[in-house]
Amino acid sequence: MPAPPPDLPDALRRTLRESFVVRVSHRGRRTGIPRVLETTYVWDGALRVYLSGYPGRRDWVANMAADPNVTLYTVEAQPHYDVPAKARVIRGRDERMPHVLAFVERWASRGAGGWPLRLVLRAIRLNRALRLPWWGPFYPVRRLLDAMPCVELEMVGEPVVRRAPPPWPTGARRG
Repeated sequence: MPAPPPDLPDALRRTLRESFVVRVSHRGRRTGIPRVLETTYVWDGALRVYLSGYPGRRDWVANMAADPNVTLYTVEAQPHYDVPAKARVIRGRDERMPHVLAFVERWASRGAGGWPLRLVLRAIRLNRALRLPWWGPFYPVRRLLDAMPCVELEMVGEPVVRRAPPPWPTGARRG
């Protein structure tokens, strides 16, 4: 019988709602060496966090596909939490598109991309609301969105309060 889903503390819910980045530990698929990714995310308000990033192949995506056991770390608020999670790479366009768009919208809400990105996002929302085909100027946008990774993290274990800061991202300069 599977374990019941974790009950998220209010402080963790607040952190996931208000912060912008998380860190995720995963193992290298070839080396088995632990890696830590820092990225922005979209939280579904329950037990799932969606990660994305720049278009193209990403080692972290392949690593999580090879070994889905990861740990999600909160970064921007106290207390810090470690949450065991299972990663799932989402490949189908229909399933991944809402998450990738939500990721880009969240990124843009922080001022990234400026007005051109906000204009494109409005046009995409209209295109999706009207269920129009990805034609004309939307075609290159769709290709760009299709190239962005999309990984779902499902929180599967009880969150643990971390007394120390979360681990540093792999390759990051400290201090």
